[in-house]
Amino acid sequence: MKTLTTTDELAAFCTQAAQHEYVTVDTEFLRERTYYSKLCLVQLAMPGEGDEGAVLLDPLAHGISLEPLYDLFRDTSVVKVFHAARQDLEIFHVDAGVIPDPLFDSQVAAMVCGFGEQVGYETLVKRIVKQQLDKSSRFTDWSRRPLSDAQKKYALGDVTHLRGIYEFLAAELEKNKRQQWVAEEMRVLTDPETYITRPEDAWKRVKTRNSSGKFLAIVRELARFRETHAQARDIPRNRVFKDEAMVELAASKPATQDDLGRARLLLREARRGDIAEGILAAVKTGLACPPEHQPKTSNSRDKLQVNPALADLLRVLLKAKTEEYGVASKLIATAADLDGIAAGLRDAATLSGWRHEVFGKEALRLCDGKVALSVRGNSIRIVDL
Repeated sequence: MKTLTTTDELAAFCTQAAQHEYVTVDTEFLRERTYYSKLCLVQLAMPGEGDEGAVLLDPLAHGISLEPLYDLFRDTSVVKVFHAARQDLEIFHVDAGVIPDPLFDSQVAAMVCGFGEQVGYETLVKRIVKQQLDKSSRFTDWSRRPLSDAQKKYALGDVTHLRGIYEFLAAELEKNKRQQWVAEEMRVLTDPETYITRPEDAWKRVKTRNSSGKFLAIVRELARFRETHAQARDIPRNRVFKDEAMVELAASKPATQDDLGRARLLLREARRGDIAEGILAAVKTGLACPPEHQPKTSNSRDKLQVNPALADLLRVLLKAKTEEYGVASKLIATAADLDGIAAGLRDAATLSGWRHEVFGKEALRLCDGKVALSVRGNSIRIVDL
């Protein structure tokens, strides 16, 4: 197993890889103790058999530059093949502002080809290339050197088997004329906005049933502080305080450090110092937020006037379309999409692009009373009215 530890070795490999139609890519990283993922290993493979044309790249090697790899990522003549690419792409975007182009995500392609919801790599290896993965090294410390032979073998398997998976799925997509479906899905993954975390928007990820504007204003300021503090110090956001503690603080509205001392869910180190000062300042700012600038929840989907009968019919239609096209149902439409359509909203992703042709068009006709659903045996039929 060849391991690249110098820039010249990496450049030579990338020059060779650029002569091929595609290269498979995977990474190993750590994120338990940091805000940003720490890249520990990159696996790469050109078309070939077994370990032929496959290498491990050590980004922790002294003096190595990853610029030759990023040049390969920018080379639009070579398809970059990943499985469940989002976290890998985030690392490259944060480190170098680079997103591989063109991109192929085998997990998305497998969903389009009927392999189910968010199908795992191990499943595709079994079903497509008829191999078994050795998972014993999955949760090892990839930052430690030297890597063991078991770690190297495990890591290399993530790109050698991916070659056969890619070639199979690419052929299926061509046969079914669904390449454009995957291309549409790749637009989200190749959009830099996907990997930008803005502190002012962090509150939207916090789950709470309290829809009070004042309460949410405090949550927004607490989430903004936590995100900024975690990014600046490169520590996990939960090391500052967890979501449950944030909701508790927004409800109790502490004004002093003594108040923080009574917070049941707040970590001990967050009750003093910079974090304590940040919490108190955030609560104060949230309380002072005028009503017109408080987060609005009036358009929340929780308050939609959903027609339950229509929502049920849309679910039946989705099941029929899923079986007809052999596509994972969640890729076509989510439960929230169906409820939104049944409530009269028309902004769901399922009403545009390939989803509109597969499902959205008939869903709108169903809502408008232009079609009905009937059952014949085990199949659902769409009947024009």
